[in-house]
Amino acid sequence: MKIITIIVRVLLGLLFVFASASYFFELAPQPQLTGDMKTFNDGLDASGYIMPTVKAIELICGIAFIVGRFIPLATVVIFPIAVNILGVHAFLAPEGLPIATFVFAATVFLAYKHKGHYNMLLQSK
Repeated sequence: MKIITIIVRVLLGLLFVFASASYFFELAPQPQLTGDMKTFNDGLDASGYIMPTVKAIELICGIAFIVGRFIPLATVVIFPIAVNILGVHAFLAPEGLPIATFVFAATVFLAYKHKGHYNMLLQSK
């Protein structure tokens, strides 16, 4: 099970690093968006800070996943982003749902594998 955890962690890290590097360095052309997805993306772009912040967090967490350091922290930080990736692809762009499902499932899997690290966060004291 340890090997599966490492494989999932590294694949998730590579996915986040590639996505953020592609965003920052404009490695791939942006696809033409239409309908609600275009409206949603235009709103994110109009803020000016949300996408760079999200991509920076993805880069930092992706590096943490690849290197194998601070995994519980990176998992907690990336979880809201994974939920939003799943939501966007479930409701606005279903063609990306398989990858979004992997991102969400891998994040939940890593959280489960490191559940002992979250005991202090879940105490009511």
